[in-house]
Amino acid sequence: MFLGFQVFTILTSSGRFSHIKYRRLERDTTVFSPEMMERGVYTVKLMVLDGQGGGIGATLIKGLRASLGLDLEILALGTNSIATSRMMKAGANRGGSGENAIVHTCQRVDVIIGPVSILMANAMMGELTPKMATAVGTSSAKKILIPLTQEKVRIVGLSREPLPHLVSQAVNMVGEILQEMDQYV
Repeated sequence: MFLGFQVFTILTSSGRFSHIKYRRLERDTTVFSPEMMERGVYTVKLMVLDGQGGGIGATLIKGLRASLGLDLEILALGTNSIATSRMMKAGANRGGSGENAIVHTCQRVDVIIGPVSILMANAMMGELTPKMATAVGTSSAKKILIPLTQEKVRIVGLSREPLPHLVSQAVNMVGEILQEMDQYV
């Protein structure tokens, strides 16, 4: 299903170029098998949640689009309109901003991706409300969390890696989840 690794280059907010290594799907490969298509399963809804400037979310969406193509429905949910706008420019299908949009959407997606702080009430300088954190935590969606946070939290057992490496790992995890869903649905 995967061709191999490709390199995706992005311009970071500091004005430097960063390189993301990702696995690319074969050109003629669809994310879902014909059997799934017959059962009416056409797309996986993936929610990318970010706040403040939306840089992590935008980088995730660019990596997902570059690796997995247009078969995914990517929903950009931001704690504010600036974050949502930046993620929409990166290639999301639809977007929403604010507490109600996030709480409502968490219950209707298959996968949620974002920084680990999306599980912490009052994270992102207070932008992430307790209701948002509860909605993400209680959602039945699979969660892929990027271990980056400005909060006073340390996660044991993780090595510090730059954002491009973390995004590459997250994109690969989404690919694995898609293969699992294809296999078991």
